[in-house]
Amino acid sequence: MEDISGISKQQKKSQETKAKIFQAAKDILQKSGYEALSIKNICEVAKVSNGSFYHHFKTKDDLLSYYIEEQPRMNPDILDMPHNSEEAKEAIVQVYLNYVEYCQELGVDFMAGYYDTKNQALNPTIRTERPYPIVTVQTYVEKAIQEGVIQLNVEIEEFTTDIRMIVIGNVFEWCLRNGEADFKGNMRRSLKKYLDSTVCEPKIML
Repeated sequence: MEDISGISKQQKKSQETKAKIFQAAKDILQKSGYEALSIKNICEVAKVSNGSFYHHFKTKDDLLSYYIEEQPRMNPDILDMPHNSEEAKEAIVQVYLNYVEYCQELGVDFMAGYYDTKNQALNPTIRTERPYPIVTVQTYVEKAIQEGVIQLNVEIEEFTTDIRMIVIGNVFEWCLRNGEADFKGNMRRSLKKYLDSTVCEPKIML
């Protein structure tokens, strides 16, 4: 049976359980930090079984990764094929301003706990299953290059690595200043400065 929103009772219950698990992880991170975040603790706080946890997530880092990297929603028109390099750069900036808003919703304590060196969800070499923002950006840039709209002055792997480090640096600075930094302004300024140096119009062959 489906309700008026078009989802079944089973799907609704699954969503509620997922949200309950995440809220438990968020509470633990905010109160005790990443070191205290274990699947056992998450299940105890959420009042769910280990089996229920593993039905939804592979690991605790997978749980955090899901909410950090997949949840932000964007207007799909923003990532339409750009007409020029300026449009492309602005679209990339918007992807991460959207991410900034989501980080602010989750809060400084959560983000400070998430950006722990032990959190393997931050390791780009093992993150292959979901459309992380940087993967979205890489796909967008590769299409724009293929269509002859833009050109990069660096290799695409270097480009995505640099952007990822810029974003992490801005999140860290915001957390370090306990949310008092100009998160959006700093993200826009640093990304735009980098993009101005790497993204340009294609050279016309005479």
